[in-house]
Amino acid sequence: MRPRSESAAGRRPFVTIKGVASLNARTPGVVRSADPWHDTDVIDQRAARFGQATTGIMALLGAVLGWPLLWALMAAQLLIGLSLGRRWCLPCVAYFTLVQPRFGEGPLEDARPPRLANAIGTVFLGSAALLWWLGVPAAGTALASLVAFLALLAAVTGLCVGCEIYRLGARLRGISPGHHNRVDPADVPGLDGARRSVIEFTHPLCAECREWERRLSALDDPLFTVDVGTRPDLARKYGVAVVPTVVAVGPDGAVLERLAP
Repeated sequence: MRPRSESAAGRRPFVTIKGVASLNARTPGVVRSADPWHDTDVIDQRAARFGQATTGIMALLGAVLGWPLLWALMAAQLLIGLSLGRRWCLPCVAYFTLVQPRFGEGPLEDARPPRLANAIGTVFLGSAALLWWLGVPAAGTALASLVAFLALLAAVTGLCVGCEIYRLGARLRGISPGHHNRVDPADVPGLDGARRSVIEFTHPLCAECREWERRLSALDDPLFTVDVGTRPDLARKYGVAVVPTVVAVGPDGAVLERLAP
């Protein structure tokens, strides 16, 4: 936890993550702040969109050509990636070994919302293939076409419906005036005293978290940050399911307002 008074320069070393130096050494000219194979709490936004484009194209081809096997193969690939990790996810391997070294690392975001989107895609595409093989091809094609539309929409515009469903769930169950409505001042040293303070649950590699911190540092309210990577116990205690999560609290820790997400 860090109060707002700490300078940006003092925070810079957080980008030195175990494994990053060796990864950069293997890909000369590429500077990564997150090792894609080890820093799995976050993901390059472009990697997520590359994966969504792959899913959308496979779903669309299956619908247009009448090849349910494509849906089954894509569902299987998504399931393998979700279960075994990014090294077993072919779109991930293609992006991180071929695309990212050429175009550089994009903004980093919490990996959990795209992970839920992939899980939804797995279920929908697997169900589409099953419906086709059970003799209901129209229903299977409709379901796969929906996946194609939503995945390609996310790839082109960045609007990921599965990600938004995850964030909505995080807002509903996480710390807020109506749920987990108080932060124990003992968990945030220095919190006592100010009429209104701001607490940001963050991750050192999260680009949006750093943007929120810059924005909040310009305000008069004291700012405290909690790194969920080093304090997962506090993330669990307060139901923080996505970063950044930002709340305004009173002197006794009572949550006055949820600012993000």
